[in-house]
Formats: sequence, C-alpha cells, structure tokens
Amino acid sequence: MQADATIYHQAAGGARHQARRREAGFTLVELLVVLIILGLIAAFAAPQVIKFVGGAKTDSARIQIERLSAVLDLYRLQVGRYPGDEGLNALMEQPADAPNWDGPYLKKADSLIDPWGRPYLYRFPGEHGDYDLYTLGADGQEGGEGESRDLTSW
Repeated sequence: MQADATIYHQAAGGARHQARRREAGFTLVELLVVLIILGLIAAFAAPQVIKFVGGAKTDSARIQIERLSAVLDLYRLQVGRYPGDEGLNALMEQPADAPNWDGPYLKKADSLIDPWGRPYLYRFPGEHGDYDLYTLGADGQEGGEGESRDLTSW
C-alpha cells in the first residue's frame, strides 16, 4: 500500500509540475498577437515622429540663421564691413584685409552647415538687405513648402 501511495504522490506532483510549466511561458500565438499590436502602434506613430524630426530641423536652421546674422553684425562692427568674397569663412579665419578682425567668431566650422548637411548660402551685397543668408531647406532647391521651404535672414 505504501508503494502505491508513493507512486500516486509522484504522479500527482508530476502533473502539477507540468501544469506550472505550461502557465509559466507564452504560446507562439500570444507572442504573435503582441508583435502585431506593436507593429500597428509603430505604423501609426512613425509618421508623427518623422514629422516632428523634420520640424525640429527647420526650427534649428531658423535659429542658426538668426545666430549667424548676429555674428555677421558683430564682424561688421569690428572689421567695418560684412565679409565679401571670402564669404562665411571670414568668421573662422582672418582675411588679409581685415586688421581689426577679433575672431574666430564661431567655435566650430559645423556652425556654417545647415541641419541637412549643406553649407549656408551667403551673398554680399545682398538682394534683400546688406547681406543674404539662407538655406534651401530639405530638398536643396529654391522654393518649397514645409520641411523643403527656404529659410532666410530677411
């Protein structure tokens, strides 16, 4: 009788152990459902995230143009004129004909690159003011809307 009780006890313990094992993990179907839900969330959220990233680049370019405009005005106060043929490089390296140059006016040459990886465009004398400072936006072409619009100092 003792042997029968031991066998019954082991059999019952084994069944409980298997039941716990099944409860401890996830089935393949449950994992697939979770992955599908995460995919749907990502599909709806990704366009919004991309929109905000594009807007951040546009905002960054606008702020950088304002900062560069202030630096150009400081250059003019010290040198007596805006940079000419030397362009925006005059803010980093002293031109030969600028004895009152007190630069560099920028810490990094990266400040002369727009958020899309292209140099800011500078024209002196400007068509819209003393100088024109601008970027052509994400598309690199004149005109455009949204992220592709031109950002200017005027």
